[in-house]
Amino acid sequence: MHKAWLLLPLTFMLSGCLETLNSVSTAEDPTSARLAEIERRLASLERVVRNQSAVQMSQQVDALERRVDALQGTTEELQFNAGTTSERQRDLYADLDERIQALSERLRDQPASAPQASVPLVTTGTDRENYQAAFQLLRDQQYEPAAAALERFLQLYPDSDLAANAQYWLAETYYVTQKYEQALTAFRLVINGYPDSNKVSDALLKTGFSYYELKRWDDARAALARVRSEFPESTAARLATQRLERMAAEGV
Repeated sequence: MHKAWLLLPLTFMLSGCLETLNSVSTAEDPTSARLAEIERRLASLERVVRNQSAVQMSQQVDALERRVDALQGTTEELQFNAGTTSERQRDLYADLDERIQALSERLRDQPASAPQASVPLVTTGTDRENYQAAFQLLRDQQYEPAAAALERFLQLYPDSDLAANAQYWLAETYYVTQKYEQALTAFRLVINGYPDSNKVSDALLKTGFSYYELKRWDDARAALARVRSEFPESTAARLATQRLERMAAEGV
């Protein structure tokens, strides 16, 4: 019981982060306001984590990793609805993602997999309606149904303007559920099948991350170096540099 009370602040703060991302504001530059609020909440979360042991927090790792994906998903949806975001906003979102992933890695202790609900796929309506239905499953952390819905979307609308995004998020469902071989195949389809997509740099970065998880160190270094070479000014390049520095420190 004492352990459960220690975990409550983490759950409430992460829930607050996601609620902030999902809120709709009519004020000027609402994205920046949401980012500022998330940063404040995350700073509080990090203080809580520093005061608790890895054993106490290990049961929350799976939820942390899934909420990371939800944050990434919200970023993509904001970009889809708004068209583009500034480089500063992308950097801030990436920073939030890095910090939460760092917490997850510190506390990882054989995270248990959560049961996936069975949700019927949308097979009528426009390509955008089908995409949004699939994407909502992803945001709800229902990864297996989301994967099935995204696969169905790609079958129904292979020429849609949203096909590249759908392929990327399909790959992410595999990555977040630790199906790294499947993730590699799916990320490569983004890189090779949609070379003009703005998802290519992120797909290449996650290819390097997948190789890292599979302990294929040379392949991981090659993919991450390619991110830095081909997208030198991107957030993905910064994250690739950080992972390469981490690998060097780990001696792998």
